[in-house]
Amino acid sequence: MSFLKIFSGKSPEAHEQKGDELVAADLWGKAKVEYERALDKLEKTTPQNNKLKLRLLEKIERTRAALAYRHKLNADDMLEAGFYHDARELYTLALELTEDARLERDVAQKLEELDFQMSKNVEETIVDYDVDEEQADNEPSMVPNGQSDEYFTALCGTLPADVQKAYQGYGENFKKGYLALNQGDFAEAADFLSRAMDDNPAAGSYVPLELATAYLNLQKHSEAQQLLATFIESQPQVLPAYQLLCEIYWETGAYEQAETLLDSVPGELAESLAVFMMKGETRFHSGNYIAAKELYQNFFQTYGWNEMVARALAKTHEALNEFANARNLYRRIMDECRSCHARIDPFIKQRYADLCFDSGMLNTDILDLYLSLAQEHPARAAEYYEKVSRIYAAQENQTEAERFRAIAEKMAHRQ
Repeated sequence: MSFLKIFSGKSPEAHEQKGDELVAADLWGKAKVEYERALDKLEKTTPQNNKLKLRLLEKIERTRAALAYRHKLNADDMLEAGFYHDARELYTLALELTEDARLERDVAQKLEELDFQMSKNVEETIVDYDVDEEQADNEPSMVPNGQSDEYFTALCGTLPADVQKAYQGYGENFKKGYLALNQGDFAEAADFLSRAMDDNPAAGSYVPLELATAYLNLQKHSEAQQLLATFIESQPQVLPAYQLLCEIYWETGAYEQAETLLDSVPGELAESLAVFMMKGETRFHSGNYIAAKELYQNFFQTYGWNEMVARALAKTHEALNEFANARNLYRRIMDECRSCHARIDPFIKQRYADLCFDSGMLNTDILDLYLSLAQEHPARAAEYYEKVSRIYAAQENQTEAERFRAIAEKMAHRQ
């Protein structure tokens, strides 16, 4: 890899690929950041690539929708637990992100209930203050340290019990850094987490892991790599450390180092699906698609069906121009979702429809998929309706072909 390539940053496609991996891992916030980085890089390098631009806009919209729904669910939990300020913040974020009218109505109703409850609490607080003002002046305050404490507690609540306990004991600098990290302010996060490193110098601390995450988002690969390598020596069972270090190796083209790292994973962790997927991604990123395909196929032969592996194998088939195999896998993923009444990921639906369309399979099933996608993602409706028009034309239904072509043109002008 040339000197210039190392320091020119990732391509839009590489950021998109990273976003897809984060979506597969259910990390929608981080995926949104990657897709936005891809779009920014695209506009600076090849703004004429409208196909990629539309695809990125669709993925950004999808991650926004997923985040909005998740914020709403988390806000419901906060509201039930009595964390009113945090609930309001999350409901507000959901409103800013969503374009779903039903979700907007639900959130608006929740905010009305929340405002009523908060105003009621304020009235009760005023009454209590009038009654007990003199006593309150002479007693320690029982008021929490602020919303940041509640948010930090909520974030830690998603971690394993032993990690929660450790994070709660790392002090104020760590708390501020961890909050900034989760809010996307990576420079501030690195500042506070660096201080927290000084506060907690003992081997086995998780602070270097979070600081490395901040450095990675700041493109400080060397600093992050050094922290992670040292961290793994003292905490070899912590999976996220291997994931972060692999990301650095992928971005810098150090694929052999990534393979060596993954071969060193100890014990049961080495047999985990996450480590298996990282091995596959290492082969894929290095361009060794045949080896990646063999790895995924061997998994199916040994363990049976797994959607995450199926997605990775379908992507690999596409990279090898084995489009029929990719189509079959996307179709099976959709069938598996239907069999258990789960929502089909629009990305899977779109990839299947596009591969069928490109191969000339212009039938009613594909037409229905595009109509469904147009409803789910209005930002790309013009593109989907144009394809609907072409399918009707192939079926010699000129009336519907002209109608949907007109709809597509009208929506394209609006955008």
